[in-house]
Amino acid sequence: MMGMVAVLYLGAAAGLAVYGMVGWFTLWLFVRHRHKATSAATPLAACAAPRVTVQLPLYNEPLVVERLIDAVASLDYPRDRLQIQVLDDSTDRTTALARARVRHHRTVGLDISLLHRTQRDGFKAGALQRGLGSAFGEFIAIFDADFHPQPHFLLHVIPHLQQDPRLGMVQTRWGHLNAGYNALTRAQAIALDKHFAVEQLVRHQADLFPRFNGSGGVWRQRCLVEVGGWQGDTVCEDLDVSIRAQLAGWRFRFLPEEVSPAELPPHLTAYKMQQARWAKGSLQCVLKYGRAILRSQQHTMAARLYALISMTGYTAHLLLLAMLLLLPLLLLDGYRFSPFLAAFGLAGIAQPLLFVLSQRVLFRDWGRRTLTGLPALALIAVGLAPSNALAIWKALARRPAVFDRTPKYNQVSLPGGCWSAYPMPSVVGSGRNHLALCEASLTVYALLGAGVALARGSWGSLPFLLLCAGGLGYTAVMGFRETRVRGRRLPRGTETRKRTLSKRQDWRTAIAREDG
Repeated sequence: MMGMVAVLYLGAAAGLAVYGMVGWFTLWLFVRHRHKATSAATPLAACAAPRVTVQLPLYNEPLVVERLIDAVASLDYPRDRLQIQVLDDSTDRTTALARARVRHHRTVGLDISLLHRTQRDGFKAGALQRGLGSAFGEFIAIFDADFHPQPHFLLHVIPHLQQDPRLGMVQTRWGHLNAGYNALTRAQAIALDKHFAVEQLVRHQADLFPRFNGSGGVWRQRCLVEVGGWQGDTVCEDLDVSIRAQLAGWRFRFLPEEVSPAELPPHLTAYKMQQARWAKGSLQCVLKYGRAILRSQQHTMAARLYALISMTGYTAHLLLLAMLLLLPLLLLDGYRFSPFLAAFGLAGIAQPLLFVLSQRVLFRDWGRRTLTGLPALALIAVGLAPSNALAIWKALARRPAVFDRTPKYNQVSLPGGCWSAYPMPSVVGSGRNHLALCEASLTVYALLGAGVALARGSWGSLPFLLLCAGGLGYTAVMGFRETRVRGRRLPRGTETRKRTLSKRQDWRTAIAREDG
């Protein structure tokens, strides 16, 4: 019996080592391609500006909808060539706020319209597809509700698409408006910086199935139409359409120097929702396109394997949970681990190096950013294992795709702290937090395992078990804390803040429940 447990444990460790080796491969590709410059684009002349449609998919975003619409309305682009579509599926006051801003900008001559759906068929993909049917733009720019595009965005991106007729999409790097708010946002910033500054750069430069990130990018409409448009049978519609475009032979380009600022989720519960959706959607795309990717003759075998391993990356959380559950059993039985297992640990060093590398590439104060963000990222990454594992199970079980949006709060624009009065969505704010109970149970289990390791003198097992206890304990505590009540009282002294906010929008709107 314990022999089987040992085999399963070693298999899980070997699986994690595979993802670690992919990190080393990514590092090698980055060193190889880091100086490969993106071809410069000819500046856009006003007389030659193509028609562009900007799509803004929304679902219950009362705190950020006005900021988003106003930012897009300020894009520096010829007004007779610009169309803005507000694609609204909301069931709360977001629709009224959006309608008011649309009406305002139409009075000053902007071609902007509100397309409201009462049925959320296909979720975000369904909204984008509906808008595509009436989009007049040769190119389609997309921004999620938490983004704040810079005025020069289109002037810098569109020329790249004009110069290359087989370029189907251009993706820009995400920036962070609130990276320094707390430990969670600092950790998220480092994680996204690694993805964009290293992984996306490598994918695009080495042609390893680059992808659209769902926002902050521009599509050629002909590319979208040719590959079948947006499809809502997965919860990662951006990855879904990216794969179809790649398989159809379209090229993508990443512009690391162009930054699209956005806000990061300030609550761990919101972040867990986002990561669980990405985990489920990525695996759904593997199940949907895995065979087609493997058979693609226009991509190298390295590119195909890299794409599939990257898309299954969230399964590392399943492997981590398996190791956590099995290790204390082996320790109790007195199992002695081979020194060769240290090689698996060496394989995993590559991923932390990539996080540090991304900070070194992007920021002068990279050392401070790494020291303040990387420890929190390690704990949070471990703590996400149960929720992501559940999402992966739902994907494997072919559970219907349900798009759980990430709550957005507008920390930047709303006066100090008023955004925090906005409640968590009902899907998260239930008093019966079974996931937090699971995380708390695993925390206790990890601590018991650490006690066994101490008793058995297995010092090499202690770091892993203590890391699991710390990460799972943190997420459990935050889970209970954030879902204890659905609404929050305002802190003392916020009457002035309420009056300030009422000058810009109705205070009741800002604190209205997301479920209407």
